Amino acid sequence: MKSSIKVLLFVTMLTLLASPAFAAKKVRWKLAMTWSSTLTPFASAPIKMAKMVEEMSGGDFTIRVEGSEKHKAALGILDMVKGGQYDIGHSASYYWKGKEMSTVFFCTVPFGMNADEQYAWFYYGGGMELMEETFAKFKVLSFPGGNSGVQMGGWFKKEINSLADLKGLKMRIPGLAGEVFAKLGVNVTNIAPGELYTSLDRGTIDALEWVGPAMDIKMGFHKIAPYYYTGWHEPATELQFIVNKRKYDRLPDNFKAILKAAMKASSMDMYIENFAGSVDAWSKMKSEYPNIKVKQFPLPVLKAMKKAADELYNSYAAKDANFKKVLESQRAYQKKAREWSTISEYNYIKMSNELKQ
Repeated sequence: MKSSIKVLLFVTMLTLLASPAFAAKKVRWKLAMTWSSTLTPFASAPIKMAKMVEEMSGGDFTIRVEGSEKHKAALGILDMVKGGQYDIGHSASYYWKGKEMSTVFFCTVPFGMNADEQYAWFYYGGGMELMEETFAKFKVLSFPGGNSGVQMGGWFKKEINSLADLKGLKMRIPGLAGEVFAKLGVNVTNIAPGELYTSLDRGTIDALEWVGPAMDIKMGFHKIAPYYYTGWHEPATELQFIVNKRKYDRLPDNFKAILKAAMKASSMDMYIENFAGSVDAWSKMKSEYPNIKVKQFPLPVLKAMKKAADELYNSYAAKDANFKKVLESQRAYQKKAREWSTISEYNYIKMSNELKQ
């Protein structure tokens, strides 16, 4: 009888151990952001993602989100996630071009795809596979982390009428766009976000680019520089979630699925939040600061920018096989996608604007 009871207890214990409620292992992760915790909508994506992960896992998988004000290493996210100080990070992959040049393509590049085209390339055009290959050397996984859409070309104190107006101009503009401008005679610099307003106000720089109305209005640039140029350099700025691969591989399958779903959902939500924010912010800017002049760079300037960008791409591709591989993938997909973008979105907006006249 005692033997039977022991067997029954043993079987019961095995059953309990196998049940989801008993077997669920508590997972506690930390996430580091390049941004401060208050810099919405960039900070919105990781914060909302962590909330979704906790809710979908019933509290068994939690992620503590820390902004740059906490860890003090805004541009050290990749290294911290790779090294295991943080399990996951939220940043922008073009910050890592000094470590691996082809990472720029997983954020945005001058004259590249718009957000719709880029998301299609990521999920249905081979982009995710190329991103995984590129980041494998860092022992991390990378996932889309939210898009700003087309970013504005910057705030300028003086109007740009020709290439001559760019010569000697002091401008804050990072990434490949900075290299393009440098080829055209601009004195390019990169200044910490907290110092941008003061630098522009005091004349340390003559111009700068930030993001778009939703985020620019908080910085106050429109109070100093009246010329607001439309975009060319960051047509689809995709942020990224970076995940320590060893930590990810240890997750049970259901937690992996929850994490991936939450990252994807929060990324799209950030795209929507930023668009809505820019709609409201531009309406306010236009009303309160009627002297703002929205400009497009003159065609000769844009052509020179495009030529400089292509020269840079071809130069890097000649030296870097992976850069060439990703560049060719994006160029091919953009050519195919742009035809549909023109037929659909572009022509609809063009037609709508013509009806107003």
